[in-house]
Amino acid sequence: MTAPATTTPGFTTREERTAALYQAMRERILVLDGSWGVLIQGYELTERDYRGERFADWGQDLKGNNDLLILTQPDIVRGIHREYLDAGADITSTNTFASTSIAQADYGLEACAEELHREGARLGREIADEFTARDPSRPRWVAGSIGPTNRTASLSPDADDPGARTVTFDELRATYAEATRGLIDGGADILLVETIFDTLNAKAAIFAIDEVFEERGYTLPIMISGSVVDLSGRNLSGQTVEAFWNSMRHAKPIAIGLNCSLGPSQMREYIAELSRVADTGISAYPNAGLPNEFGGYDETPDDMGTKLGEWARAGIINIVGGCCGSKPPHIRAIADAVRGLPPRVPPHVEPRLRLAGLEPFEVAR
Repeated sequence: MTAPATTTPGFTTREERTAALYQAMRERILVLDGSWGVLIQGYELTERDYRGERFADWGQDLKGNNDLLILTQPDIVRGIHREYLDAGADITSTNTFASTSIAQADYGLEACAEELHREGARLGREIADEFTARDPSRPRWVAGSIGPTNRTASLSPDADDPGARTVTFDELRATYAEATRGLIDGGADILLVETIFDTLNAKAAIFAIDEVFEERGYTLPIMISGSVVDLSGRNLSGQTVEAFWNSMRHAKPIAIGLNCSLGPSQMREYIAELSRVADTGISAYPNAGLPNEFGGYDETPDDMGTKLGEWARAGIINIVGGCCGSKPPHIRAIADAVRGLPPRVPPHVEPRLRLAGLEPFEVAR
């Protein structure tokens, strides 16, 4: 069984797109897109807009379910893909961050989860192919976004019952497998497991992805992006970035990195640490600074371009973009700042037994 293919001359198969991606990563720093939520907010959509015709009589409020726009307002989704690709992004992510059945259950739409992932990837594939057809010397790729869900497998919601959980590993495994099938069927080039606050959730995602790869008889490149919750440099389940890498390295991702939570100034030391220990690509898409007192983000495009350009000159990144608060002008500034600079060369890491709890543990010979 093969994944849906682009009609772009020279990139007509999944294998060709994957080979082109690996080649591009050897040649240059690739640019990822920015925030979807901030652009969707700019449309000032109403409850009726979110519902569209299909969900006009739905029994729950749907306003704020941005992923549902894949089905009810596909032209808006196409337009955002175009905005980011016009700004210089090489990789456009799907609008499926909260499309898992666990997250969509808040709206009673868990039955739409696989369709949301499939159609989200199909819209991204359509626009990426449109841009690649304009300039086949610069192909564009689709990263299928797999968000963390709104549940945590490691932590209890009840301080009086540490063993309590709101979700099981197998429930996460099932919802991530559903997401993976949809993204593959829609034509995603990369599976992006992102904004990981709980390492156990990410392990469930990787387990599910591997199961689906075995079902399909082929693999896709995987990107893994964690989220540190504060300046301690740990994710919500308590791991440092090196311990997180030790927990994820078996997945053999095309890139490991961080997104969300921090701005460029606060994230840099943790990206540098990952760059030191990870023998694969490094991705980074920080917020446009830290939230201000109004919940907004003050980092300007020039600010982000300057700071992330310095990361590129320091040789610590392979894929770079923006998260919360970042818009097409931010991505354009980042693309301009890293253009022509060489990508990071992954270090040779001597094989050793490397384990992880909250901290990394390495068995020296």
